[in-house]
Amino acid sequence: MAHADEHEHDEHEHDDEASDAEARERAEAEARRRLALAQIRQYGDPALRMPAREVEDFDDDLRRLTDRMISLMHDAQGVGLAATQVGILRRVFVFEPDEEGPRAVVNPVVVERGDETVSDEEGCLSLQGVRVPVERATRLVLEGKDPEGGEVHIELDAYGARIAQHELDHLDGVLIIDRTDDEHRKEALGILRPRAVLR
Repeated sequence: MAHADEHEHDEHEHDDEASDAEARERAEAEARRRLALAQIRQYGDPALRMPAREVEDFDDDLRRLTDRMISLMHDAQGVGLAATQVGILRRVFVFEPDEEGPRAVVNPVVVERGDETVSDEEGCLSLQGVRVPVERATRLVLEGKDPEGGEVHIELDAYGARIAQHELDHLDGVLIIDRTDDEHRKEALGILRPRAVLR
């Protein structure tokens, strides 16, 4: 009988260890997220309102920038990040529209935009705690370059198209609160600019 009890005891210990490991992983992911968000410009930062400039040099600096942006996007648990969000006024964004992994698009240009639009909630790594409905085209064709200077042609729909439009807006100094209705904008600004508490 003791053997069965011991086995049960071992199982419990194993479960405890597994949940401890999960808790540690969650805590580490949260720490990485906070660290990444601290490096991403937040609402009120003037860089978020400035239009980005075309990239002319496809060099190591550009590759380092896109690598850094991809790792910040992952650590911050986001699906897209524009260079303006890290204070670099270059027309570059990274995103992860599908299971194929992250992609970087340099000097992106919309060559085709579908007529159909859908409104859905969007959040933003630069507007913590805010989610507002934004209407976007459900289909998009993008062209640009990769960080090595190679031609890029990407056809996107639904979720991927939404992310790309969100990041393209960033490159023009446009935020989700500019794209939503008055009521949601007011609500969002209340979260972004907490009023002083009068004692």
